[in-house]
Amino acid sequence: MTDKKVVFVAFAIEDKNSRDLLKGQSLHVRSPFEYVDMSVKEPYDSEWKDRVRTRIRRSDGVIALVSKNSLSSSGQRWEIACAKEEKVPLLGIWIYQDDRTAVEGVRTITWTWDGIAKFIDGL
Repeated sequence: MTDKKVVFVAFAIEDKNSRDLLKGQSLHVRSPFEYVDMSVKEPYDSEWKDRVRTRIRRSDGVIALVSKNSLSSSGQRWEIACAKEEKVPLLGIWIYQDDRTAVEGVRTITWTWDGIAKFIDGL
């Protein structure tokens, strides 16, 4: 790994704990990846789309934490669409072993250190 990358993490609010785990994993001393988390942590208000679009534009890539909750999360769906519109590299990560939900237009992999590191290092 060369430089710390700026990554926006798109997730359904029901999957907040998985976002926290991903961030914690990146801080582990043996983790093969490191990034600056640009995900939105505060509740959405009327200006959230402007703030999110700005953060996505400033990010090197977007990681979408994918689960069955992704299909009903209007916020996460919008964040994914925004990443595509802004042509920011996007990777989906399945966050549960028994959930292989497909999000249209999102290449999704299983959650492994190597898979995440390869994406981040390739940004």
